[in-house]
Amino acid sequence: MIGGPAEEDRPAAPAPGPSAPVPLGDSDLLALGELVSTDGRGPGEERPTEPVRARCGRPLLYPVPGEDLPAHLRRRSEATGRRYVGALFAFDLDALPRRQRYSAARFEVILTDPAALAVRLDGDGGTLGLSWPAAFAEPTSTTAVHAVTAARARPGWLARLATRAGSPRAHVFGIHRHEFGWVYEDPRGDLLVPRVHGMHALLELPPGVGRVAGALDVRVRVTGGRDPYSAGLRESVTFDEAFEAGGAVEGAAVRLCMAVDVTGYSRRSTAAAEQVQRDLVALLSQVRQGAGVPESAVRPQPQGDGQFTVLPAGIDESVVISRLVTGLGQQLRVLNAGRPAAERLRVRVALHRGLVKPASNGWVGVAAIAVHRILDSSPLRDALTARPAVDFVLGVPDVLFQDVIRHATEPPLPADFAPIIVELPAKGFVEHSWLHIGPEESV
Repeated sequence: MIGGPAEEDRPAAPAPGPSAPVPLGDSDLLALGELVSTDGRGPGEERPTEPVRARCGRPLLYPVPGEDLPAHLRRRSEATGRRYVGALFAFDLDALPRRQRYSAARFEVILTDPAALAVRLDGDGGTLGLSWPAAFAEPTSTTAVHAVTAARARPGWLARLATRAGSPRAHVFGIHRHEFGWVYEDPRGDLLVPRVHGMHALLELPPGVGRVAGALDVRVRVTGGRDPYSAGLRESVTFDEAFEAGGAVEGAAVRLCMAVDVTGYSRRSTAAAEQVQRDLVALLSQVRQGAGVPESAVRPQPQGDGQFTVLPAGIDESVVISRLVTGLGQQLRVLNAGRPAAERLRVRVALHRGLVKPASNGWVGVAAIAVHRILDSSPLRDALTARPAVDFVLGVPDVLFQDVIRHATEPPLPADFAPIIVELPAKGFVEHSWLHIGPEESV
């Protein structure tokens, strides 16, 4: 190493997915810098006859209001008056001579003010809270809502954050520091480092600050030729950018979505299926109320062997998610006590968050679809099948894990989750997610 429902899930042709990222235009360009060898020796005969360069884009900054921050940052903002700003960064690398390739790339930001810190770093749209049901990005987090609005001034920048098959995911460094960045590298050498990059950071600034200044640095590792070499910018690129509030998103709100499905439902008799439905409705109502969500605030959508619910806007997810998961386990334990194995109620559960709104026949929005993609995914199904003594499994997207679960002090804790990838090639859907397996009960 050098140094991210109202619509039916019907079969369809592959989704178009995000547009391919395009190189930086002149209006977005901050500087064009030459990359020079840092090995202390020349790269030999394979050194390009023309210099290899990096194009650094002007950082795109936008404020994130306190009420739209994750709960732990919202509390910090209220207590200290510090401001929070989203920042989109972009850089491109020159094409290399034939047979050569970039095996690693490192992009670093050094903020001028040591009191300005990166409190979150996103190497792709999944961790930021972006989904691509089509060629355009849709937000699944409040920060992403503001990013989508701000990026209207930079067409194509969000496409740089889309997950790309065959490319290594970014490794981040410098959380809670004023020097931070992203490293793209596959240690096994199987995945190609792309030449067009985009990344996102959430910055914490002192009160009253309206500009962000600093320097950008790029380093690469080039292999595939007779003499591999490392290179970096001859000089760091400086920037000084102001940020302004973007337009409001109307007619929708960012909400937490919950989808639940009963396993083994189709194998039950009619009378048993009716009992399952009654048990499920009562169970989920008790779980929500135990999490502090009144029934008057939700309109669950029945789905036979499952249920989809959009929770109220403005809830404290750090509290509600913990209570939902803990309460679900407790209520299932009580419900299943003394039942034969074939009659136990066992469920898959998925949570997602996104910009949704009610429509004529249900909720519309990316999160309302994505939560069902996770719910129906192979990792969740396989986990429940492989553990017959478990009453439930839970899947959450990376954005919820990073915003909420990673900071949890009450169960479920970060160590209770394992990373998974939910991939549906026919739908053009890929989501970095996390799996939590409920406790095993006596069967």
